Amino acid sequence: MKPVTEPVDARNKLEDLSGIKIKPAENPYDALIQTCNDQPAEIQSLYATHRVTRNLQQQQQFLSADFPELIIDPVLLRLERPSVEPGFRDLRHCLVFWARPPEHILKLASHLQSLLQKAAPNLWLMPTHRMHMTALELAHSRTSDEIASLVSSIRPAMPSLTNLTFTHRARLVRPMISYDLSAIAVSFVPAAEENNDGYTYHHLRRDLFEAVKKTGVEVGSRYVVPSAHITLGRYLGQEDHATPLARQSWIRAIEDINKWLETQVWDSVDGEFTGEWIVGQEKGLEVRDGTLWYGGGRTIMAGEGF
Repeated sequence: MKPVTEPVDARNKLEDLSGIKIKPAENPYDALIQTCNDQPAEIQSLYATHRVTRNLQQQQQFLSADFPELIIDPVLLRLERPSVEPGFRDLRHCLVFWARPPEHILKLASHLQSLLQKAAPNLWLMPTHRMHMTALELAHSRTSDEIASLVSSIRPAMPSLTNLTFTHRARLVRPMISYDLSAIAVSFVPAAEENNDGYTYHHLRRDLFEAVKKTGVEVGSRYVVPSAHITLGRYLGQEDHATPLARQSWIRAIEDINKWLETQVWDSVDGEFTGEWIVGQEKGLEVRDGTLWYGGGRTIMAGEGF
């Protein structure tokens, strides 16, 4: 089996666009909290700044006269289309903490997928039963033995880590389509409108990072950015975006969806779709390992939901 030499991350780096600078060896999530003076409204603003700025960057690339091409994930392509390389296997083992969205968010995500697929029929869609939000990535692209060693190190702390959301409630609001040249996601921002919103999703990620660090395991995340997102789909070919007109239509479709979300979903209480949820709602955090890049792998332990 020949290796896939250029992973999608190498061509599509996810940068922190909030303006926060992380010092070596410090808890990277604490840096943003301190910069925001531990104020939920400021934390929410930086999450919003990151996703809006990134969307604008990506829009410029899609609409540019020098549009390069979509970034096709070579591993996913081979998994979904075995004829490309018969016998191919994804050997990248990872270790993560996932937050699973509750049913009403899965319902919204599925509806968003249907709207996106109308604009791009060949889009690969993440199955709803695999949807997740990565609260903390401990390790990626390692061997199964390397991951097994890390699992052994954190196993004693797993019950407290996976149940952290049962006692520490972090609310997420304002869903929006976020996108780039390789994938499409629905993103959220930490809530800041109510008195009990003092403990945000970013605080949760900070506490997870700190608790894992105390086990002696070094957290090896690919990136640390102010983003709370659930992947909806990825591109497997250029055909839906091959012309300037097609790319314009794609951007217009995303803008229309985001307008609908803002006007019809953000403040909805009794509507068909609701965009607010609390991390840990219905299901606690999951420690998961294996080849889980596209929602696969196995759950080692899951916390209690509420």
